[in-house]
Amino acid sequence: MVLKRKDFLGLYDVSAEEITEILNTAVAMKEIFTRSVKKIPTLRGKTIVNLFFEPSTRTKSSFDLAAKRLSADVMSISKSSSSVVKGETLLDTAKTMEVMGADVVVIRHSASGAAEFLARNIQASVLNAGDGAHSHPTQGLLDMYTIREKLGRIEGLKVLIVGDIAHSRVAHSNIRGLTTMGAEVRVTGPATLLPKEVEKMGVKAYTNLDEALVGVDVVNILRIQLERQASGLFPSINEYRHFYGVNEKRLAQLADDILIMHPGPMNRGIEIESSVADGANSVITEQVTNGVAIRMALLYLLAGRSLKHEDLN
Repeated sequence: MVLKRKDFLGLYDVSAEEITEILNTAVAMKEIFTRSVKKIPTLRGKTIVNLFFEPSTRTKSSFDLAAKRLSADVMSISKSSSSVVKGETLLDTAKTMEVMGADVVVIRHSASGAAEFLARNIQASVLNAGDGAHSHPTQGLLDMYTIREKLGRIEGLKVLIVGDIAHSRVAHSNIRGLTTMGAEVRVTGPATLLPKEVEKMGVKAYTNLDEALVGVDVVNILRIQLERQASGLFPSINEYRHFYGVNEKRLAQLADDILIMHPGPMNRGIEIESSVADGANSVITEQVTNGVAIRMALLYLLAGRSLKHEDLN
């Protein structure tokens, strides 16, 4: 087993070998979906705690389902249902879960660095489900899994990420993971939504979407956060749609086998046209399925570190 770390906090320090092991493990996990009994006893007796202090539907449901498919016991806690509303600290909440037998704590938090803080202070494994604008490693992994599944490789591909790069943890994790795996990564969006000195992240930056699209294999479209427009970071929704929306006209200029991706939730008719989101090139729904497989793989690799690989059967 290559992945021997206690925690999984981001893709910024993960090797290509570790990413490959996770993706390969996820292949085995996805095969479980095709069985008549979509459940294996691999993590029976293990306890997974989902601490979600930020609104989430897809990610939380995906982690819940992943843990249950592996037969783990699952406790899910949101900010509104925890003692945090009474003044309890994040660390106190996590330590309470730990003494109740938690093996893995999955955390989603609006503060960058929250997952790393927990990892330093509790013995249970910590899995980052998204922290502020910093990192969303499982989204980056499921996107890479989807690309490899559809195109057979990641190395050498040209992947374009469109949208609010500066504030997106999805973009940051995709950039880290894809460049580690040998892809050429491009980013595009309004200059106000691109990080300063973005090229130092190992990407090619564009402010013109049509120029950025030339020759790409994958287009990953980020949800535009409408509060950015209210903050004056771009002039109007209509202008954003005109200059950066992925529509049928732009899609027609691309290769027949182009992959269209979106982490969800989508603003249909703004960053992506409905006909593109639902079209033959879209793998958006498959990303959701692959997300369960990736999260199963990581829970297995963290909570089942002492298990043998044949325990997957």
